[in-house]
Amino acid sequence: MGTEAEKESSAPAKGKVYLKEDLCKGCSFCVVFCPTDVLAMGGRLNYKGYHLPDIVAPEKCNGCDMCGLYCPDFAIFGVRTKRKKGE
Repeated sequence: MGTEAEKESSAPAKGKVYLKEDLCKGCSFCVVFCPTDVLAMGGRLNYKGYHLPDIVAPEKCNGCDMCGLYCPDFAIFGVRTKRKKGE
């Protein structure tokens, strides 16, 4: 199955992006349609030889799932995370 790509951040995220690397075909729709610029196309390849998106700004993710909505292969999705009261 795919792996979770995540980078450390000092700010708590409001959402989280998950990528199923084995399903991705590198179309870049997720990158283009992400309203908060969380994603960018990277140089990593999956086992099929497709370029994978990188999660470059995980702290900006709001969990809107626009990436998943536009992904034709259901390879990526965003979810809202629970936040502590007062954040």
